[in-house]
Amino acid sequence: MKKYGIIGYPLAQSASPAFFNKKFKDEGIDAEYIPFEIESIEQLPRILEENPELCGFNVTIPYKQQVMEYLAGLSDGAKEIDAVNVVKVTRDGNGKAQLHGYNSDVIGFRNSIEELVRGKHSKALILGTGGASKAIAYALKELGIEYLFVSRNTGENRIAYSQLTEEIMQSHTLIVNCTPLGMVGHGIDQCPDIPYGILGENHLLYDIVYNPENTLFLQKGAAQGATTKSGYEMWYLQALASWEIWNG
Repeated sequence: MKKYGIIGYPLAQSASPAFFNKKFKDEGIDAEYIPFEIESIEQLPRILEENPELCGFNVTIPYKQQVMEYLAGLSDGAKEIDAVNVVKVTRDGNGKAQLHGYNSDVIGFRNSIEELVRGKHSKALILGTGGASKAIAYALKELGIEYLFVSRNTGENRIAYSQLTEEIMQSHTLIVNCTPLGMVGHGIDQCPDIPYGILGENHLLYDIVYNPENTLFLQKGAAQGATTKSGYEMWYLQALASWEIWNG
């Protein structure tokens, strides 16, 4: 039996095990999908050693960048994004695992938002600067949308939350939450610290969090008349892309 899985910490919020194991059962695929909740990326070699049938795995918070030091190769997209959420596992003649990294977040996000932004949004705010935010920036670039990162600290193409003026909020009508705030296991009663009172019907708030689907970030946006979208479709599309990568 082939094995697939996901590494991250915590993993209580992950829908991937249920999704893939149902897929395997429904389609008669002799495989199982296992959550590997690890407190340190240094535990990855042990997982590979103890699971010789492992053919691939997903990567989630907080290991999308940390996992890269264990990879033998990267796809062009993952290399440019500098973050990995899909790993394909092959084995050499001695049974040693060879890991190759990809990023399917780009596919999931781009395909789930393209219709909503076409002709409506030209500038975006990306909340957070972690591994997921880099994939979102890559997809926005493909869609021809300018973007500005928002974080706790300033930097290149990055401002602090405290610097969000009314002018910036009005000109950047697409706002994407790439932080874990609002996610199960990361404080569902929390949300990014943006001036929600400035939002209006011209704004689109997109949360890559999908559990819960209606986060506090989205609730506050909807209360101001903004269009909102959860990360569920993005997650679903990137999961399908993961399967194609593992079996390509």
